[in-house]
Amino acid sequence: MTTAEISTDLRSRLALALDVDDAVEAQRLARELSGFFGVAKVGLELFSAAGPPVVQMLIDDGYRVFVDLKLADIPNTVRRAARVLGALGVSYLTMHAFAGPAVLRAGVEGLTEGADRAGLPTPAALAVTVLTSDADAPPHILAKRVTAAVEARCAGVVCATADVAEAKEIAPRLLTVVPGLRAAGSPVHDQARAATPAEALAAGADLLVIGRAVTAAPDRTAAASQLLASLS
Repeated sequence: MTTAEISTDLRSRLALALDVDDAVEAQRLARELSGFFGVAKVGLELFSAAGPPVVQMLIDDGYRVFVDLKLADIPNTVRRAARVLGALGVSYLTMHAFAGPAVLRAGVEGLTEGADRAGLPTPAALAVTVLTSDADAPPHILAKRVTAAVEARCAGVVCATADVAEAKEIAPRLLTVVPGLRAAGSPVHDQARAATPAEALAAGADLLVIGRAVTAAPDRTAAASQLLASLS
């Protein structure tokens, strides 16, 4: 699949995970793969290395930015941190659902307030349910954490492909964001519950997060093209 064959709608549903520790390298990857991805994910590693300026850098390059910091602290701390991030112009921000509805609600409020003060669109607060590296979570945990996201008025949840159907059944209006996606037969690394992009889309996922399957490939453009060919 070439970049010309990828629709604007599909690009808007694909997030490139920039799991690197250098802003220059992150920008190089983002620019190289901009024809495939409409969202850039900044995780703990990149945000710790480059800080808030990396968000504006990626916005300037045409991306919507997904800040994946998985906030989990007392409500006041989460509210204030989310307020700062909302003012940066992020489109998505993650918080850990295990922290409970009060913490999630504080994050939603802070994120909205920060964006409002800066005159920016309201970002989507995402509650991380069960990590894709966690193969041993008790079955009841997903429902409990999706329910917490609903109570807190989060815009969506982050979950594995295998959990999308249940999450949608509990909360049909929530966005479902799926990380840990790989080509069939490729190494899963630390993602115990990995899936292919096609499987995630078929399950009903709204936003697909793709990282090492593309960024660590010898030919990144070819890897992205092959990985996304099944989505057309």
